[in-house]
Amino acid sequence: MSSKRALVTGITGQDGSYLAELLLEKGYEVHGMVRRASSFNTGRIEHLYQDPHAPGTKLFLHYGDLTDSGALTDIILGVEPDEVYNLGAQSHVRVSFDQPLYTVDSGALGTLRVLEAVRHLNKKKEVRLYQASSSEMYGKVLEVPQSEETPFYPRSPYACGKVFSFFQVQNYREAYGLYACNGILFNHESPRRGETFVTRKITRAATRIKEGLQKNLYLGNIDAKRDWGYAKDYVEAMWLMLQQKEADDYVIATGETHKVSEFLDKTFTLLGLDWKELVKTDERYLRPTEVDLLLGDPTKAKEKLGWSPRTSFDELVKIMVEADWDIAKEEKAMQAHRKAR
Repeated sequence: MSSKRALVTGITGQDGSYLAELLLEKGYEVHGMVRRASSFNTGRIEHLYQDPHAPGTKLFLHYGDLTDSGALTDIILGVEPDEVYNLGAQSHVRVSFDQPLYTVDSGALGTLRVLEAVRHLNKKKEVRLYQASSSEMYGKVLEVPQSEETPFYPRSPYACGKVFSFFQVQNYREAYGLYACNGILFNHESPRRGETFVTRKITRAATRIKEGLQKNLYLGNIDAKRDWGYAKDYVEAMWLMLQQKEADDYVIATGETHKVSEFLDKTFTLLGLDWKELVKTDERYLRPTEVDLLLGDPTKAKEKLGWSPRTSFDELVKIMVEADWDIAKEEKAMQAHRKAR
């Protein structure tokens, strides 16, 4: 078992929680950075978290923020991790149009703050850095499928920030000899996906409709095509990138594309419903500049990392529907209990 120490920003998010599970299984001591909030925001990792003073504890949380250089540097220099996984960001593309400054501050400048802290620690010991890049960087795609060589054409403040981060990682790798990798992950989903992201929004709403808890689902562009994988598969690729002899950048994808309407059809069919009768368009959910098609070429990851997705599109939809249906049934039971009181 490993005796390595890892620091994960964004540990309370979908990817951070699955990555924490993976690292703990591999024997890592895992440190996570979390933002201070007035309500509990650690639900995705509650099953992993123990008393930090108990013998054998392997998961530790630290308050910090990617917009706070001082706290971020203190955490990295204090923890002295062997590996840093920078997953934290304001990651909702549509929201980035409404909050462009915060999105870029946390996502782009946040990466630069992490790189600077890691660079200083790297003078004392070798640190390996994983940066969460995004398929949104390809935006208005210039070729299909998109590989590591495809030029970027970002179409949102979020994507522009990710492009900045991508090139800063490459720059620090070349300028300072830092072991730093970009993982260009295409869309990856799970039952832990935030409820405002389209896939989870669909499975959450569809199961609530099935249980009579809501009547309709409102969406934006249902003709957009995405390359969807399972987040639990994708975090393994993150780890594999930092285990190679040399740092490099990799596209992580399934190599398949599906329309949002296909995700709708699969979801509602599993529940015995007709989505065309229940789903309506709402212009509020349309982006000012749309990304119509994303399709990744994971050849390099397969050849160099030995990685390939294990979960099919149909299996992913089924996993998410079953998890959200359980939640909807619990919600319905709670409503019935309140009415009976």
